[in-house]
This record gives sequence, C-alpha cells and structure tokens, in this order.
Amino acid sequence: QVQFVESGGGSVQAGGSLRLSCAASGYTYANDDMGWFRQAPGKEREAVAAIDRGGGRTYYADSVKGRFTISRDNAKNTLSLQMNSLGPEDTAMYYCAATPLLLGDRWTQRNLYFYWGQGTQVTVSS
Repeated sequence: QVQFVESGGGSVQAGGSLRLSCAASGYTYANDDMGWFRQAPGKEREAVAAIDRGGGRTYYADSVKGRFTISRDNAKNTLSLQMNSLGPEDTAMYYCAATPLLLGDRWTQRNLYFYWGQGTQVTVSS
C-alpha cells in the first residue's frame, strides 16, 4: 500500500523558516515527478513547487519563488521543501504529491498527480 507522510509543519512567526519533508512507503520516488501543494481555509488547493524525477528541473509558483526550495533524495525516497521568509499568506495545509507522468509545464495541474499525502499544517503569525 502506497503511503506518503508529510512532516515538518508547525507554527512560526513571520520571517521564520520551516523545512517540510515527505517520506514514502510502498513506493519508489525515483520514477516520478513530484510536487508540493497547499490549501488555505476556504481556498482552492494550489501548486507551490515541483521537481522532475531526476531532480534537474524545478518549478515554483510566483508567490514563493526565491523563498522556497524544493529538493529530493531518490536514494532516501524523500522529498523536501525548504521555506524561508515565511509570511502569514503562507499559512495553509501543505501536501506532497507524485505522478508517473512527465509534467513539464503542466506541473500546476493537480489532477495529473496520482498520489497524495495527508498534509502537514503550516501556520505563520504576523
């Protein structure tokens, strides 16, 4: 059974940092493109960042570019999201997701991701 587990969420003050991780069981990351999404209360789930299966290409939403860094370690089957300079607008539930599809510029389309974690909450206070 495939299971993704996110960790690293929490409460921080504006300007702080958090590092999210996504670990998989029953699943091998190496063949899939992966991404991070977030969903704030009352809002649509939105794409935050993505990384191709080799780790050579990364994609970021404009709202996080320059502040967030996505990375992966295929040997350890983990996906990470380093988040710096956090602001209240970053408050949301964060989800990792994976897909065997080659996403490229389609990385923001959540319907293309096959597997999802349960989410980890990030709360940023001003």
